[in-house]
Amino acid sequence: MTTAGKSRIALTKPPRAAVNGALVLALAGSLTACQIPIRDDGGPTPGASSEPGLGAVPGAPDSAGDTYVPGDGNTGYDVQHYKLNLDIRPGQATELTGVAEITAKATKPLTRFNLDLSGLTVAEVKVDGAVARHERQASELIVAPAKPLAKDAAFTVAVRYSGTPRPVAKPPLGTYGWVRTTDGVFVACQPSGAHTWYPSNDHPSDKATFEFQVTVPPGLTAIANGEPVGELPGGSGGQSPTVPGPGGTGAPSGGGVIGVARRAAAPITWRVKEPMAPYLATVNVGRFDVRDGTSPGGVKVITAVDPTVDNTDINAFHAKNMQITDEFVKLFGPYPFSSSGGLVDNANVGFALETQTRPVYGSFGADEGIVAHELAHMWFGDSVSVTQWKDIWLNEGFATYAEWIWSERATGVTPQQAFDELYAQEGNGALWDIPTGSPGRTNMFSSDAVYNRGAMTLHALRKKVGDAKFFEILKKWTQTYRHSNATTQQFIAIVEEVSGQQLDDFFQAWLYSRGRPAL
Repeated sequence: MTTAGKSRIALTKPPRAAVNGALVLALAGSLTACQIPIRDDGGPTPGASSEPGLGAVPGAPDSAGDTYVPGDGNTGYDVQHYKLNLDIRPGQATELTGVAEITAKATKPLTRFNLDLSGLTVAEVKVDGAVARHERQASELIVAPAKPLAKDAAFTVAVRYSGTPRPVAKPPLGTYGWVRTTDGVFVACQPSGAHTWYPSNDHPSDKATFEFQVTVPPGLTAIANGEPVGELPGGSGGQSPTVPGPGGTGAPSGGGVIGVARRAAAPITWRVKEPMAPYLATVNVGRFDVRDGTSPGGVKVITAVDPTVDNTDINAFHAKNMQITDEFVKLFGPYPFSSSGGLVDNANVGFALETQTRPVYGSFGADEGIVAHELAHMWFGDSVSVTQWKDIWLNEGFATYAEWIWSERATGVTPQQAFDELYAQEGNGALWDIPTGSPGRTNMFSSDAVYNRGAMTLHALRKKVGDAKFFEILKKWTQTYRHSNATTQQFIAIVEEVSGQQLDDFFQAWLYSRGRPAL
């Protein structure tokens, strides 16, 4: 993720950030007649239905145990796949009506389990086709299947729900989650906004494949992660953009444009073939011009821009997505997903987010440095994801350093110059007094401690081990933990294996100690 204007080496004048945030809105949905409140001991809540209790709960489910996002995530099962059938009606009293079909595997015997869900009304829950009891407690949907689930059992949960998702408003990110635009919806959910619009195991440690079946009003379309089933929604055909080098032009890439008038209310299906963390899921509804092509390096690229955003030329944006993707393949290893690209919407937000395969950008546009940052996340954060949020520097420090690398190619400003400018700020407490490797919940998106000092850590590592070893380390990291989760300690192990050096003191100084490390 980047906030508007966050990049220290801006390739264009950064835009002004959007509104400041306030509080997370997490409104619990009302109980329906078929719901039987469930006590911790398995019996019905006093004053509720007189039906028999649910019995003892072996290994009662709890959260993922991540103190940076308390309450998020659940234990007891591993999600394999989400199929989200969504009817989205922006501006209506009920904006979202959905059925979420979740395929999972029990990791222990379960007589009940939890899903994360807030602010929406649940009409029915079924487990393996049988109606299941369910209860709402704050942002938890507690489900008791008709029959207990054995350890290692595969099972399917179907949740029928509706409502109008509430956006999250929280500094320093401003408003995120389900954000209304003038013609639709913009969805960007880091770190834990997924459960505001679909029931999920909302923590990056439980990744799954996805399918989105989306119905929208005539005149609108839906752009999601992955690739569409069949033709791009709304038709194809049109111009062929070019792929420029930094400051130059290149050869035609192929592609098409989706005219805003050619929309129908038929369902639009997008599929994500590789595992994805829940917060990276996105469905953007509105009017979009779209380009679809293949980069010179062979990566499918789908790019979309709301035509009312006049600061982003879709052909140039599409070509830049191709160029940066191909360049990063050379540096970081094979592209980890089935497509790349990006989407710029007329959303009044002050950030961009690395939604998997298709980063999303607010109405401030797609500055070249921010595009490089978000595309680098496809390797660092999306394919290799954090196990817990305290290691967020593995996402943001790496993406910021990739941004520095791209800046050298585009402007001539080197990573060493970026490093030196920051290192000279000896009295910058935000940079030196917060441990990068464990910044704390309130500082997890600190532009100084996490983004910039994280990038500085990587540059200092590059100087210590040399260019050849450094880029070998990055490629081994993205290969070893491709489509999975990892920790800082696992990164350090790879560094020491590849470099042949013992680097405990180095990482202690740069990631976990307060004060400016000595050079």
